[in-house]
Amino acid sequence: MTAPSAPLSDAATRLSLALLASSKAPLVLLADDLTVIGASASFCSAFGLDPRSINGTQLVNLGNGEWNVPQLNSLLRATFEGAVAIDAYEMRLDRSGHDTACLVLNAHRLDYGEGEPRRIVLAVTDVTSARLAEKLKDELVLRNEILLRELQHRVANSLQIIASVLMQSARRVQSEETRSHLHNAHNRVMSIATLQSQLAVTSSDDVELRKYMRDLCASIGASMIDDPDRIIIGSSIEDVAAPANVAVSLGLIVTELVINALKHAFPGPLQQGRIEVDYLRSDGAWTLSVDDNGSGMGAEADAKPGLGTGIVEALARQLNAKVQTESSEHGTKVSVVHAG
Repeated sequence: MTAPSAPLSDAATRLSLALLASSKAPLVLLADDLTVIGASASFCSAFGLDPRSINGTQLVNLGNGEWNVPQLNSLLRATFEGAVAIDAYEMRLDRSGHDTACLVLNAHRLDYGEGEPRRIVLAVTDVTSARLAEKLKDELVLRNEILLRELQHRVANSLQIIASVLMQSARRVQSEETRSHLHNAHNRVMSIATLQSQLAVTSSDDVELRKYMRDLCASIGASMIDDPDRIIIGSSIEDVAAPANVAVSLGLIVTELVINALKHAFPGPLQQGRIEVDYLRSDGAWTLSVDDNGSGMGAEADAKPGLGTGIVEALARQLNAKVQTESSEHGTKVSVVHAG
């Protein structure tokens, strides 16, 4: 004759306690009045509790009362009622003589069957070290961002000083050729200073191209156009972002092309000119173009490419893009095309 079967509640409890005993994770088995039925050795060890006296003690009375957390107790009671299930609830545990611990708790009700007492298994994970590492990482990133912005401001200021020295030198020299070279150098240094100033205001790795290009065009126009009613620089840029290194290259290309148009496209004193900067992107492909309504390249089309052309070609190669030029008596359009 076989021995009579144990009541389901007793068998279920023994099974639950056996699972707790074999678990390496901090686990607690609770009755519906939040009394501890059993706990894993790892839970007792992690929180300095005596495994011989923990059973039968209410959760709020464990240790020196540090587990008496009203919100946690409310969530556990709601879990018993089936209203919620605690999933990744994060709380701070303050223990006398210990640093504050950051814990992540998960709790689920165990249903053994109709008429059987309900139980909750509470799993506790100490994430103090992980949260501290995240905090240190965030602080380091923030500190590096501040240092980078400070460096960008210093570089922009230094470039503006260099540009000022070049302009002063241009005023003093007698040679027109030398003066022209110094003016060109001044314009390029100022364009790079403008790029640095624009990048200094962003705290992320991505740059919003619409504002970036609009501000860049406004800066070039303010520094190079004596009569803003005679020549206008406009922009039509999609509302997209680009990595900072790509944005810098695009900005340098725009600067060279716009400066070139300002120097050569409008020779007549009464010319009503417009320069339009466009950027379109689709499925990884993009096109950056600078279009003017000037007099066209004419005889310059067969001339030896200048420094600006070489800079644009080199920057386009870095971006895996190609330069295309269209010119007529109605104007010139230079496009940098990336096929994607």
